[in-house]
Amino acid sequence: MDRFLRSCHDTVKDNDAKQLAAQMGLPHVSLLQRANPDNDAHRLTINHLYTMLLHTQDFRALAALADEFGFRLVQKEEAEAKALSSAVLGMHAEVADVTRAVADALADNRVTEMEKKMIHREITGAREALDVLEASVKVA
Repeated sequence: MDRFLRSCHDTVKDNDAKQLAAQMGLPHVSLLQRANPDNDAHRLTINHLYTMLLHTQDFRALAALADEFGFRLVQKEEAEAKALSSAVLGMHAEVADVTRAVADALADNRVTEMEKKMIHREITGAREALDVLEASVKVA
C-alpha cells in the first residue's frame, strides 16, 4: 500500500498542486496533507483519487494500485467508429465466428489446445467488434 500512497503523493507534487487543488475543489494545503503518505490524520478519498486522475491524466497511482493486487494497467486503444449499421453487423459476424469455433471444437466432445487458441482468437475479434460498436454508438 505504501507504493500506492507514495505514487498519489508524487502525482500531486508533480502536477502543480495549487492548480490541481483548485480543480478538485480543495484548499492547496489540504490536498498536500491528504496526499502525504506519512500523515495518518488525513487521507485521500476515492472521490479525491478519481478527480486527481481525471484532471492530471497521470495514472501511476492507478498502476501502483493494480500492481499491488497482481494486475497490470494497460491503456486500451480507441476503436475507430463506423456507421452504426456496419458496426452492429460486424459485431454479429464476429460473435457468429465465436459460436462456429466453439461448435467445431465440441464436435468430437473434446477441445484441443489448438482449438482453445482458435476460440480465444475469435473472442478477441468479438471484443474488438464490440469496441467498434461502442465507439460508433457514441458518435451516432
